[in-house]
Amino acid sequence: MHEYSIVQALLDQCEREAKKADASKILSVRVKVGKLSGVEPKLLKTAFEFFSEDSLCKGAKLEINVQNVVVECRRCGEKSELGETEFCCPKCRSEDITIVDGEELMLMSLTMQ
Repeated sequence: MHEYSIVQALLDQCEREAKKADASKILSVRVKVGKLSGVEPKLLKTAFEFFSEDSLCKGAKLEINVQNVVVECRRCGEKSELGETEFCCPKCRSEDITIVDGEELMLMSLTMQ
């Protein structure tokens, strides 16, 4: 499961941000997980709980916001959220689209003490 290596990178990023802010503890971590990121939110949460035990994130609440796929149509310019199985512009039905959101895992915010 690649969620374990992802969590380690996330914990490293949280620790760097906490050091910049001169914080001694991280109380909550909010991340955005795109539906096309390949990250399974439940596995991410389990890995976070396990690996955060030896970090400033010990006991921190992990908030996961799942991001739907957002595309921009190159034909009509419409930006839309896509359903599970469609990969075309909902407005003009063109398949000439660019994915603009929903592929990444991103640290959105930290609550620190």
